[in-house]
Amino acid sequence: MTPMTKHVIVIGAGVGGLTAALALSAQGLRVTLVERGQKAGGKLREVEVNGAAVDSGPTVMTMRWVFDELLEATGTTLDEHIVMTPAETIARHVWRDGSALDLYADAQRSADAVGDFAGAAEARAFRAFSTEAQRIYSTLENDYLRAPQTGMLGLTARFGLRRLPELAGIRPYTRMWRALGQHFADPRLQQLYGRYAGYCGASPFLAPATLMLVAAVEQQGVWLIEGGMYRLIEMLQAQCTAHGVSFRFAERVQKIHADHRRVKAVELASGERLTADAVVFNGDVSALGSGLLGDTVKQSANPVRLPERSMSAVTWSMCMPRLDAPLVRHNVFFADDYRQEFHDIFGHHGVPAAPTVYVCAQDRDSAGRHNGSGIDRLLLIMNAAPTGDVQSYTEGESAACVMRTFEQLRHCGLELQPTPGQSIMTTPSDFERMFPGTGGALYGRASHGWMSAFRRPGSKTPIPGLYLAGGSTHPGPGVPMAGLSGRAAAHSVLRDFGLTKP
Repeated sequence: MTPMTKHVIVIGAGVGGLTAALALSAQGLRVTLVERGQKAGGKLREVEVNGAAVDSGPTVMTMRWVFDELLEATGTTLDEHIVMTPAETIARHVWRDGSALDLYADAQRSADAVGDFAGAAEARAFRAFSTEAQRIYSTLENDYLRAPQTGMLGLTARFGLRRLPELAGIRPYTRMWRALGQHFADPRLQQLYGRYAGYCGASPFLAPATLMLVAAVEQQGVWLIEGGMYRLIEMLQAQCTAHGVSFRFAERVQKIHADHRRVKAVELASGERLTADAVVFNGDVSALGSGLLGDTVKQSANPVRLPERSMSAVTWSMCMPRLDAPLVRHNVFFADDYRQEFHDIFGHHGVPAAPTVYVCAQDRDSAGRHNGSGIDRLLLIMNAAPTGDVQSYTEGESAACVMRTFEQLRHCGLELQPTPGQSIMTTPSDFERMFPGTGGALYGRASHGWMSAFRRPGSKTPIPGLYLAGGSTHPGPGVPMAGLSGRAAAHSVLRDFGLTKP
């Protein structure tokens, strides 16, 4: 049987689904990608505000090698299709007391900045922390991040007895906040690096110190995509089309049909049935585990209940006349009581009384230079509890979110006001409608506790012919991780079809 006689249906045109579809079609398989929305992207989305397209999903691009490798395997290069420039400044961090710290792509420049900010001892602590973060990342890149399956026993087997000390060195049993306290005396630096747990939708007070590796990922390079993050989606979609992928937009999958032996077909809400030799589900695994795709595939993944979910968010996509404000591309405005902020989210399942606010200034480069367009497109993010399936944000609750967020920005020196026509607010209830079964959780299962990484399902499911991709699966959330999950799903499909070696 030739590859073209095999039909793979990919459900969901997010980064993981597009990556899987491209990798499979490039190997000669017939691929149909079904997407319930009007356009591709999933969580990596644009929102039109005041006539301008605003990046309103992931805004930080790291680990570009994931897409470099993907495009090279399909006979082209990433640079042929999109323009990416390395960021000089990783992010600007601002506190209510008026202090501010920029971190840079150049490690020595960052160390100098930390020394000016908090003293020579903290500069030395920064170097030691960076070394440990890099060691953790190096330990896990090949044997965990690139591996198609997760599982404690499998990871231990890949390391072998001689490398077990390396595995212990990733610090899975130490909570991130405690490890940061062992590195830094300045609470602002603890707070700054605790923020990296939020990249996985987790609390630094509950997440393992292993997540310090995010600092190493950023140190390897943060990239700015000319025209915005959504250009990555457009590029992936164009490459899929060039390799013969058939897209079905505005089509909702109602059911995945399977018998006791394997997946058979996908049924659309219209009643149309598409037969398939394999199905790659690029959606939140909670949708499967909750039975939203039918009872026959319900056992393929466990639903993620409210106490286990990662964070959601309240966001504002804004477009306004150019601001006279000292913004770079990525800005973080910290609240004073970081512990209370996460207790409000994970303990009380609500929105923080005093939130930390992230601001992406899409029309600024990493050094703060404006592109001269005369406008500022902004994405504001405040972390919130994933209660979108049990709570609807009333007018009063939405107004309270606005007040808390923009008051925090004013305290940090940034004067902003969401005005009708210039701002669109998105709540956990809205994210639940966009991504059913999640409660609005944006990162799948929360990375809390040493076992959390092993609770994310890998690319293969117990149902033959059904595979998983996306940020709720291994190796985790984020644009490059979703790309890795799509590549892993494609590899598993090809291997099971006998088209590639294990």
